[in-house]
Amino acid sequence: MDPTHQGPEEYGRHPDGSDGRRRPSRESNAADFGQPTPQQVRIVQLTVGDLLLTVNPVDGSEVETCPPGSAPDAPVRRTPAERADHERAGAPPVPAGPPAPQLPLLERQEERERLVGLLARGRSVRLTGQPGSGRTALLDAVAADCTDLAPDGVVRLSGHRRTAADLLYGLFDAIHHAPLHRPGPEELLALVRSIGAVVVIDDLEIGGAALDGLLEATPECAFLFGTAPDLAAPGVDAHLEEVLLAGLGRSASLELLEKVVERPLTEDERNWAGDLWFESEGLPLRFVQAGSLLRQRDLLNTDPAAFDEYDYFEPRPDDAPPVPEAPTPETLDVPLPSLGEGAAPAVLLASRLSEAARETLRFTVALGGEVPHQAHLPALVGDTHADAALGELAGCGLLSPAGPRYRLAAGVLAQLEAGGYAESAAAHARTAAQHYAWWVSHPSVTPQRAVAESDAIVAAMGRLVPDGEAGQASAAVLLARSAAPALAAGMSWGAWEKALRAGQEAARIAGEVAEEAYFHHELGILALCSGNLDRARTELETSISMRGALADKSGAVAGRRALALVTDRSGGLVAPVRPQAGDDIPAVHQDFPGTPPGGSPPPPLFARQPAEEAPTVVAPYEATAAKPGGGRAVLGGARRNLAAAGAGALLIAVLGTVVTLGLTAGDPDEPGSRNVTTEQSSPEGTPDDGTPADEPDDGPAPDDGAPGNEAPATPGTSETATPSTSGSPSPSASSPDGSSPGTGEPSGTPSSSTSDGPSPSGGPTTPTRPPTTPPTTPPTTPPTETPTTPPTETPTETPPEPPDTSSSASGPAESASATADAPASGDPTETAA
Repeated sequence: MDPTHQGPEEYGRHPDGSDGRRRPSRESNAADFGQPTPQQVRIVQLTVGDLLLTVNPVDGSEVETCPPGSAPDAPVRRTPAERADHERAGAPPVPAGPPAPQLPLLERQEERERLVGLLARGRSVRLTGQPGSGRTALLDAVAADCTDLAPDGVVRLSGHRRTAADLLYGLFDAIHHAPLHRPGPEELLALVRSIGAVVVIDDLEIGGAALDGLLEATPECAFLFGTAPDLAAPGVDAHLEEVLLAGLGRSASLELLEKVVERPLTEDERNWAGDLWFESEGLPLRFVQAGSLLRQRDLLNTDPAAFDEYDYFEPRPDDAPPVPEAPTPETLDVPLPSLGEGAAPAVLLASRLSEAARETLRFTVALGGEVPHQAHLPALVGDTHADAALGELAGCGLLSPAGPRYRLAAGVLAQLEAGGYAESAAAHARTAAQHYAWWVSHPSVTPQRAVAESDAIVAAMGRLVPDGEAGQASAAVLLARSAAPALAAGMSWGAWEKALRAGQEAARIAGEVAEEAYFHHELGILALCSGNLDRARTELETSISMRGALADKSGAVAGRRALALVTDRSGGLVAPVRPQAGDDIPAVHQDFPGTPPGGSPPPPLFARQPAEEAPTVVAPYEATAAKPGGGRAVLGGARRNLAAAGAGALLIAVLGTVVTLGLTAGDPDEPGSRNVTTEQSSPEGTPDDGTPADEPDDGPAPDDGAPGNEAPATPGTSETATPSTSGSPSPSASSPDGSSPGTGEPSGTPSSSTSDGPSPSGGPTTPTRPPTTPPTTPPTTPPTETPTTPPTETPTETPPEPPDTSSSASGPAESASATADAPASGDPTETAA
């Protein structure tokens, strides 16, 4: 056996019938418990600028920055032979059947020479003519004349449903060879700027500013556009020449009709053609179709007994079907078509074609005028010989080339819809969608073949989605889910975006949330690779939220990775997460300069737009305050003001705690007691009022108990009322029962102090009997909270003084003042009279 011929092995099979992955069973009738071979998932990696795109049909595409050393090679210019092969591969297929007659280019020599002369001087030209005026034939002739004008030759592109970006990438692909590499916007502009070619674009659909941008991006190219009259004109600065294409004259129209019929015209036919010329204004397409009508009339007027499928006047075999009855002169005399049928001949032409051709037209009408490739017609129509239908339709003038495929000629779609060919359009579109979904998912179908059928695939989805039915929408979802990865891998991103948007809408109608989340994710990836970060953020956030609700962890992780890359590329501007109802607002996180990333909370899910970023937000959550109108106001301030306020509050709290513990800790009778007395002096660095030097003055300072050192009383306040952090009400100067405030001892105990102010005891207590008289003076500070009531029993013996845990408003300051007024050896519970 020839070693170069692998036989079945090259298709993954062995001669014994096994697939080479598992050992066959020993017994012929033994059960095979081996696992079936999983279907291969086509994962393709593309480089898009400085990004690495992994097209994953399962969980969604992933994108990351290109790792070091994995950058693609620089694009290489194609040789003239490679450019010719590339153009030949992009041409529409030759229809099956006998070749159609080659028609001459009549009355176009003047326009042809003018176009070639303008292009030779480097001028760009717009050829404007009505549909069916022969623009495509004239463009083909001019392109053949301009082969040697430019260094990079002639580039033929189709503008049918193509944007300016699609045309730029098509021009790049025609000149450069860069497999699996799609340059970024900046790199693309740099590459196409150096291209010097004559670019011929037929069926252009862009104008105005988009056309100006295309011309500005390619200063070394001379363009020849074929457009319709209703297209928007470019700007004045474009310097684009305009050439109008009119219809043919009467004599040229009759000559073209004779070329199509391939015989001289009779007098009746010439008169009929003259009326048709006046009605159609000399459009060449009308005379090509009229010639097809005359050819069909000739076949109908021919005696079928004159020749059969075997040959002219040959003896018929014995098993041949019987010959029909000989036609009468009345049946042979088929009249000429009416003038209306000649002006709109599509329905009459289709009625005289084969059933396979008519069924192909029904599929074409269902797809909006897009003709499926002839290789798909046998499966769609259900006839093994249906591929010959494309030749029948092309020979009748019902089709016109559009890039690498065919579509219905101008005006034919409307004529067929009026003739009833659109009655079953939804059923035919669903059949086409199911067929394409199976075909594009097959491992043998390359992304380039899928791209060649992209217009028909997108048209099938476009027909099913507007119906609004769940069954039709599900078929569109399946087709979009199958075709989108192939279109992305084939780098036809215009068709990829259309498929994703149609699939997302279909999934929403069908209620398939998982598929809708997939389409949102892919749209976010596409926007990220295209540089539209705002759109990418919106689509990815929607996908992540939907996949989170479905508990799709792998898909949510892929979305978060892409969203992190979007945040990184947008400069790290993120918005706070919107708090849900019932959630507690967390404390403000101080984001000081130099804070390590580990000390910050994880980045929020939703990213704020750069235009919406508040300049004073310092936390990932919004601190909000209620407004009278029910809204929320963002509490913000300068970062340094918040830092200073937080530091000051922290310092006050620490110093207050230290002073309180220092004044109240231990027994005052013990030698180690740190209570201040009149016999002690304050440190030299302490101010006279007893306030620490670095503590803010929050109120009047307590006196130190020495005569003459009382602080001057402020009008409206008590001499000893000092605010503290406890918030408890301040007791009165005297109790109604004659006892000291805060103690259970009667006030009859002799006092050894001459101070007039009250001195609280070490612990909060309540009187043992109710008061008999109202207080002489009202409290200086209204109570802010209800004080805690301790036990009312009075101990028989005076216990040692516990540490001060009072929650009164007087605080430690009054305790220090009272201690300073009492003798060092006195009872701590003695009070002033």
